[in-house]
Amino acid sequence: MIRWRSAEVRKVHRTWPGAAELDVSVADGQREHACRALAYTDLVGDPRPGDRVLINTTALDLGLGTGGYAMVVALPDRPPPDPPPGPGHLVKARYTPLQTTVLGADEQDSPHHAALRDADDIGGMPVVTADLHSALPAVLAGIHEARPGARVAYVMLDGGALPAAFSRSVPALRAAGLLAAAITAGQSFGGDLETATVHTGLLAARHITGADIAVVAQGPGNLGTGTLWGFSGVATGEAVNAAAVLRGRPVASLRVSEADTRKRHRGVSHHNITAYGRVALAPADVAVPLLPGAFGARVRSAAAALGERHRLVEIGVDGLDAALRALPVRPSTMGRSLEEDRAYFLTAAAAGRHAAALVQAAK
Repeated sequence: MIRWRSAEVRKVHRTWPGAAELDVSVADGQREHACRALAYTDLVGDPRPGDRVLINTTALDLGLGTGGYAMVVALPDRPPPDPPPGPGHLVKARYTPLQTTVLGADEQDSPHHAALRDADDIGGMPVVTADLHSALPAVLAGIHEARPGARVAYVMLDGGALPAAFSRSVPALRAAGLLAAAITAGQSFGGDLETATVHTGLLAARHITGADIAVVAQGPGNLGTGTLWGFSGVATGEAVNAAAVLRGRPVASLRVSEADTRKRHRGVSHHNITAYGRVALAPADVAVPLLPGAFGARVRSAAAALGERHRLVEIGVDGLDAALRALPVRPSTMGRSLEEDRAYFLTAAAAGRHAAALVQAAK
């Protein structure tokens, strides 16, 4: 159920492409209180101080991992003007109050339709799969450390945030030249290109953006229930299958932590064992980082469980610290920094390093 509240914009705190972070005053019964709210400007318009906004406080009130935001649903007194007429009939966030229509790269009205209509092959392109959005900058660090100037496309799954604008890292990575394009697949929306499925997302990465490498991951946020199968990251295994059926080269990035307080995520996350060990039916290169000491040995031992189906590829991590520190965004996962969970970021960067090596080998 939704918790609706009326609020007034006090301050536009900061903006980035497609989003505005606001300080709002919320009318809640007989009292008022302040909170932080997020508006997707392409959906609801540009809020200004003094505007009345209708907000959804459900996840904020429950303390869920939304980044600490209430979500702006509408500016009821000043809705945005209708968009100009144009092509595009892909409806995303379908049958919700904020469903939006976009031009899909794979639909008939798209200038890219001819390129994708019969496309069935991504020509051996390496495809790095990772179950958390926070892995994306680290994977890119590893790719560009090994292959500066590589063209990389991000295919965003719809297991986390649906609007690409929720991510502050994607525009920063684009501006720095580390990411050529973001492609929103399935119900996610707001990328440089829109596609109906992860399969056409990968085909668009190869045939439209000319990517050397694709990275497939959820948007920011994810769903977990503390059960074997109840985690949105199982889609990582399905992404391996999609890359393989399109004759790509799947590279599985492991989710590794030496700082997570939950035992099931220490070492190699149990979600990886499910997604790669049971959901991924096609073989992938599993990038196993050569982390030092007893913890590194623990990671290699846990990853060995995936060796029956996949190729285990040990990757050195020397030099990746510097690449991670040079990123234009601050590496962060579950609130932990590079210093607090170094193994997580080194592991994702190792997968990127291996993907870059595959491009070099192919050429």
